[in-house]
Amino acid sequence: MKPGRTAQPAARVPFWTVFASVVGLWATYFALITVRAELLGLPFLDEMLWLRLLTTLCGILITLGLWLVLRVFDAQPMWLKIGAALLLAMPAAMLTAQANAVIFAELQAAVDGLKMAQQGLDDTLMADQQDVALATERERLIDFATSRYFLLLAWCALYLALLTGERARAAERREQEFRNAAKAAELRSLRYQVNPHFLFNTLNSLSAMVLTGKTEAAERMIQTISTFYRRSLADDPTSDVPLRQEIALQQLYLEIEAVRFPSRLRTVYEIPHALENALVPGMILQPLVENSVKHAVSPSGGEITITLAAREEYGRLVITVSDNGAGANDTDDHHGHGIGLANVRERLEARFGDEASVVSGLVSGGYATHLRLPILTKRS
Repeated sequence: MKPGRTAQPAARVPFWTVFASVVGLWATYFALITVRAELLGLPFLDEMLWLRLLTTLCGILITLGLWLVLRVFDAQPMWLKIGAALLLAMPAAMLTAQANAVIFAELQAAVDGLKMAQQGLDDTLMADQQDVALATERERLIDFATSRYFLLLAWCALYLALLTGERARAAERREQEFRNAAKAAELRSLRYQVNPHFLFNTLNSLSAMVLTGKTEAAERMIQTISTFYRRSLADDPTSDVPLRQEIALQQLYLEIEAVRFPSRLRTVYEIPHALENALVPGMILQPLVENSVKHAVSPSGGEITITLAAREEYGRLVITVSDNGAGANDTDDHHGHGIGLANVRERLEARFGDEASVVSGLVSGGYATHLRLPILTKRS
């Protein structure tokens, strides 16, 4: 293994899956042999039923033992696993055949005695017949072991198929983990773009207040900035937050900007109580609210209203950031400067893929941006 690489644990078939496959195999065998005995009308059916059940239980235990040895080769190449199955199934088959012979020995002797008695053989001929029976018993044992060998090979093939499926699922899980890690890194990167951008703008505003002697306003702004950053940095950059928390964060930001524009900035919040717990990416509205301040409030000489609204539409969450300014909010985005809509689109795409969309443009009396995304809650 190369330095710096972490060894991946070998994929394993869960015990209960193995157990179910073994029990299923031998239960099928038990059912088929029982039906065969009934169809052939063999004697001692009741006695044979219980003895057959006992041999089936022995077969289950022997097969589980075969699995314990075979699983040692789980991490090996397929050719080695197949070779191990071919070899290990031989002694397992002999064990099952021997167990069957021991369990049925008394009943088999009774059946053979019954046959000889029915034929009316004398003592000399019965002794010869017993020698023939012993030879036949050896042949029967070999035939039985051969049939059990193929039975166990069939189970080994099933086990290797299950193991291959587990390895494929493990590879899919690792791939999904890598995709999630890459997605989290992308979300984190995009989120971290917002904070420096906002800090740069607010520090410029704070500097201007200090230079113009607005010390009380500057102090108020510093306190609000402190609260804003304490709340915004407390969350995982890749996590979602309730809509009410995101709106509360934007309220803090707009309070900061209201210090700069006390007579020009007015805010309206239209958030239904039923949607307050809907989850959204943290600070997803920040670039949009900043755009409204920068392109509507800042250049205007009159009062500008910024509205943050939410509604449910066809089972989706629609969040709108709008203002009644001149409608030039996307100027920076058209010229490739700043973060703005590009950041919002990229974050929503990284988080929701095609399930989210951003639509922005001029509306009657101003400019609006609509975010459409799935309605998620902590329970979902």
